[in-house]
Amino acid sequence: MIEEPLTQVLILLVASVCVVALARRLSLPPILGYLFVGMAVGPHALALVADTSSTHLLADIGVVFLLFTLGLEFSWARMLAMRREVFGLGLLQVAVTGLAFAVLGHFAGLAWLPAVIVGGAVAMSSTAIVIRQLTEQSEVNRTHGRLSLAVLLFQDLAFVPLLALATALGSGSLSGGFSAEGLFRALGFGAISLLLVFAIGRLLLRPLLVEIAHSRLKELFTLTVLLVVLASGWITQAAGLSMALGGFLAGMMLAETEYRHQVEAVIRPFRELLLGLFFISVGMLLDVQLLLAHFLLVSALVVGLTLLKVGVATVLVRGFVSTHFKALRTGMVLGGGGEFGVALLTLLLPAKVLPSTIAQPLLVALILSMVIAPFGIRYNKTIARFLLREKGPPQRAIELEDAATSDVARREHVILCGFGRVGQNMARVLEAQGFEYIALDLDLARVRPARLAGDPVVYGDCSDEDVLLGCGLDTASAVVVTFANPAVSLGIVRAVRALRADVPLLVRTQDDVGLAELIAAGATEVVPETFEASLMLVSQVLILLQVPVSRVVRTVADIRSRRYTTLRTIVHREGEEAFEAVNLPFEGLATVVLPPQAWAVGRRLEEVRRRGAEVGFTALRRRGITGREPAGDTVLREGDALVIYGLPEALEHAEAVLLAG
Repeated sequence: MIEEPLTQVLILLVASVCVVALARRLSLPPILGYLFVGMAVGPHALALVADTSSTHLLADIGVVFLLFTLGLEFSWARMLAMRREVFGLGLLQVAVTGLAFAVLGHFAGLAWLPAVIVGGAVAMSSTAIVIRQLTEQSEVNRTHGRLSLAVLLFQDLAFVPLLALATALGSGSLSGGFSAEGLFRALGFGAISLLLVFAIGRLLLRPLLVEIAHSRLKELFTLTVLLVVLASGWITQAAGLSMALGGFLAGMMLAETEYRHQVEAVIRPFRELLLGLFFISVGMLLDVQLLLAHFLLVSALVVGLTLLKVGVATVLVRGFVSTHFKALRTGMVLGGGGEFGVALLTLLLPAKVLPSTIAQPLLVALILSMVIAPFGIRYNKTIARFLLREKGPPQRAIELEDAATSDVARREHVILCGFGRVGQNMARVLEAQGFEYIALDLDLARVRPARLAGDPVVYGDCSDEDVLLGCGLDTASAVVVTFANPAVSLGIVRAVRALRADVPLLVRTQDDVGLAELIAAGATEVVPETFEASLMLVSQVLILLQVPVSRVVRTVADIRSRRYTTLRTIVHREGEEAFEAVNLPFEGLATVVLPPQAWAVGRRLEEVRRRGAEVGFTALRRRGITGREPAGDTVLREGDALVIYGLPEALEHAEAVLLAG
């Protein structure tokens, strides 16, 4: 086994790149690629990489970052609106599933106390796998996705007493009988840590981020976000809770600030890298030799665990939803094992509390259920339809959207490369003037809300020729590149011109960097926004100085015809650096999906406005149909997706009103 750390890292990177790329090519979840890498290079297979405590720590931090980004989507108001699902359904799932497996364990020869811990371990599902897979499938805001996340949140809370019990049992302190003192002490410390995280978030985070933003230093902002995430995880871990729960709470606190989107952009690279390491570490635990030696037993355990978990969850969820279909989809999502369950079992193994004939096959079965869990989540709809013998509606919402986008691609339309602030402004003007468009973007954080709002936005690389052809470049009336990075824009211009030489191609840049290259590559027009803003100001000043309008028009046209050479002799402040989305707040769009217990369900939009929601309601999406500019007497329903427009503070307040009143 290789011990040198750098060599181990290189092995993991090479294996991950190859396997995950292959998984993408085969249209398989990338999680499976990471799990396979861990299984192949881990101590139970090729033994190239050691399963060390340092690796586990980095993997745990990856889960903290994942839960932190989930917390950014879960404001305190949303948590209140989902309290019935979290503390009702979540409690039922953990209690009933844990009790069922505890009884089975007792019949298999376990004492009641170890059986309870085993039952709780099996009841857990993998937060990281479920959230990652649902996010990739854009199902986080669907009914089964929302209910699954509620159950996972309660499982994180239920892990506290189970962890205290397993630690005490594994150390032998409970050999003389069960003492509730240690358990209540752990719960007390956990409650204090939660209050501490909430207090820090409420009192310190917003003022701190305001000061950091005014410093105009990206590095300082990034360091501050990392400090907040890791400090909250450290506090909850020190109190006996999971680090992931601390990350989730920190995300909830930052979700109520205007810096939420910037924070998510900063944290994303760290999350993706460390989360991949988490899945690799899970794969390392899979003992292939034990699996082969006890194949029938392990297979029976995997099938039994999965079917029982899916069945219990489906029955319990049925009381919270209107159809068997939604209940079964939720059960499919929660059917796999979880990292917390693996942690509980590994605490009991060294103390030999469980017989090795039961503990080892059960651990392998639990890990194997995590390996196959992405398949169940990915195909939950297909499996649920098959088991219920339902054909379902002719087309679901996403299929209707794809069909509508394909229809637009066959007609005259405008292709918008990039759907940031400039791209969205272009889209609104084109839509108002009766022109159709298709937007392309690689940022899922933009694509998902836009699709939810009914906009024809496609996830794809604008410089990929196949993607451009799929968006109807052959029939496009114009192509507009809205990215600020001239290197990115240059690649898009070359790709467009390689396919079609006659289409008008408009490129936006921040200044004159790369202007000549873009023109040479085939851009019809290049619009440097800094220069254009200067020209608008110049023209207004000249008009105020009573210069004839005809002369002003000629002056502006002359500057444009000479490619803004008059405006290029400027002096930059030393060390000047743009800090987008943090320096000054700007108006933007947000989408709020109403859960069943939201305050706004059953109320009119005018009631929401009277409650203090000072935003514009630009669209209402219901059952796949989008209505623009909804009237004030529109009654809101469960599952409605409201598209709101305003300043960040106003958007956060409006979401709180819609969800919690």
